[in-house]
Amino acid sequence: MKKSGGAADKKRVRRSSVTNGTRDLNADTPPKKQAAKKDVFQLFAEKVRDHKDLVSRWAVLQETRVEYVRGKDLVSFLKNHPEVKDILELNKNLEVEEIANTLLSKNLLVRCDRVVKTVRPGKKKLSTWPAHLEIFPDQVFSENDAFFAWTFVKRRPLWQTLLSLSWPVLTLAICLFPVYPHRCKLLILYSCAGLLLLILSLLLLRGTVFGALYIILGKRVWFFPNILAEEATLGELFRFWPNKDEEERPKWTTRLFYAGVAVLVILLLRHHAPDEAARARYQKRMSNIIDEVLEWSPSLALSGMMEKQPTVFNATEPNNFTDSSETDSENAPPGDDEGGETILEQHEYEEIGNGEDTEKHQHQDHIRQ
Repeated sequence: MKKSGGAADKKRVRRSSVTNGTRDLNADTPPKKQAAKKDVFQLFAEKVRDHKDLVSRWAVLQETRVEYVRGKDLVSFLKNHPEVKDILELNKNLEVEEIANTLLSKNLLVRCDRVVKTVRPGKKKLSTWPAHLEIFPDQVFSENDAFFAWTFVKRRPLWQTLLSLSWPVLTLAICLFPVYPHRCKLLILYSCAGLLLLILSLLLLRGTVFGALYIILGKRVWFFPNILAEEATLGELFRFWPNKDEEERPKWTTRLFYAGVAVLVILLLRHHAPDEAARARYQKRMSNIIDEVLEWSPSLALSGMMEKQPTVFNATEPNNFTDSSETDSENAPPGDDEGGETILEQHEYEEIGNGEDTEKHQHQDHIRQ
């Protein structure tokens, strides 16, 4: 009885150990949902990067354009928006420096340094947002004069995808402009001309204000400072108020020189400006070109091409044309031949008269010599 009881206890121990081992294995192997789940720090980095309150710029890092932020901007952003850290779940109580170091260790961020480390002539300090960066050897977070570039590809929103798909359609529509109805052509022409005039007027007014304030007050004031920027958001592109002038005030000799150049350019433009008659000719010529473009249509073009196309005869058909031409020449009245002979005689007389005139001119030149 003891042996049978001892054997039963051994079987129970073995079964319990097997069941415990299987439970441990099930606990160690994550389910499919957990395997497919994204890293919380990856989600955190994407959310921080897409946030509109985080100030960032674009620069060139090893011949690649990257988006980067400053260390102090990242610290101030996380302090002002603590709700962003809720996505970290259990790690939401970490300090900013610990979170940034974790992003660096996961290669979601890379610390960079400015390429140009000396102050350029005419400036008081280094550029706030350098355009060229290089990788910093020590990949540790720092708040003072440190730059951090995002290493992952930013998710493209739906409207950008639709916009990229619309480019081929727009290109095809531009190519089909000549076959549009006349009213559509007028609408497109005046819309494009008005938009181009608005852009040129804005740039001219912007340059005029900058030149006047530079010469009179010595201030560098650019209204719409990002209007010609390569990388800018829609809000930054149409920002009206200019940036703060951090450069030194120009000397009065420099301002006087540019004032003289401006006056000279204005006088030259006024002297070489076209008069009223020339302006009217240019306007008439341009209006004629525009009218030709607007009034062109495929039906008129095809009809004109068909009228200008010469008649082609098939060589395999019977030679009726030659026969008819021979019969016509035989039946032609003799007056035509006489007319042909008189024409040839007139041509010979003209050649003889021209030869005599040249001989007279040569004889007179010989006498003068």
